[in-house]
Amino acid sequence: MADDDQCNHQYGGQAVIEGVMMRGKKNLAIAVRKNEDDITLHTEVINSITDKFSILGKPFIRGVIALFESMIMGMQALTFSANQVAEEEEEELTTFELVITIVVALGLAILLFVVLPATVIKFIEAHIDSNLLLNFIEGIIKVSVFLLYIIGISQLNDIKRVFQYHGAEHKVIHNYESGLPLTVDNAKEHTPLHPRCGTNFLLIVMVTSVLVFSFFGRPDFINRILIHIALLPVVAGLSYEIIKQAGKSDANRIIKLVATPGLWLQKLTTREPDEEQIEVAIKALEEVLKIEEKI
Repeated sequence: MADDDQCNHQYGGQAVIEGVMMRGKKNLAIAVRKNEDDITLHTEVINSITDKFSILGKPFIRGVIALFESMIMGMQALTFSANQVAEEEEEELTTFELVITIVVALGLAILLFVVLPATVIKFIEAHIDSNLLLNFIEGIIKVSVFLLYIIGISQLNDIKRVFQYHGAEHKVIHNYESGLPLTVDNAKEHTPLHPRCGTNFLLIVMVTSVLVFSFFGRPDFINRILIHIALLPVVAGLSYEIIKQAGKSDANRIIKLVATPGLWLQKLTTREPDEEQIEVAIKALEEVLKIEEKI
């Protein structure tokens, strides 16, 4: 029997290539389907820096740490799953390739969601008096770029399968949180949308940034970009606390209202999974629960 602290832990995960990564309090498990009869399981201990420095686990600070640690674990999980799928072709990703992928991804994110909106604002700010309205327009640009990006990649067959595993992950988490036994039939009854989803988090980050950046007046183009980058940890910290509250069953109406657009957005990033995909997600979560029960 798990202790009270463990029972109160909010389990979560991430879709990977032909599989699902589930994260517990101190461990994670990755399940990848290699063929119809073979599901590969991989487990790791989570060594968070918050275990060494307790102050980093405090509200508003923990969100920044969680964001960076989740990015690292997510990339490692994706690399593991990609290598499992490509194992027979001997095309495993190297550490160097992983680092390059992360750097390129971060650079692209800054270009699309910081530099591009700031460039548009540079050309229209002379015609707008309100800083709040200016930041609101910038927020609309960010959300629009994000939506176009999601719609674009969702047309790829490989991404469609990742989105199905994303739906499977959510269904299994809902199944676990309902208190019912973890089975394919029970999981199928649940929605593929979940308020603690990373998609929801990204949308809340964009909305929160509109309010936070409104306090910094009307800086020039370069300073605008630098301020946006410098304040990302603050925005991430605030957004993390919102998403954490939204995932609770007793979340108040305002928090639920803020999280609602993110649930709508998940209709683009999740697909209805098949039974085999749900089975993979269950294997990953069961492995995490099994390890934590032993602990």
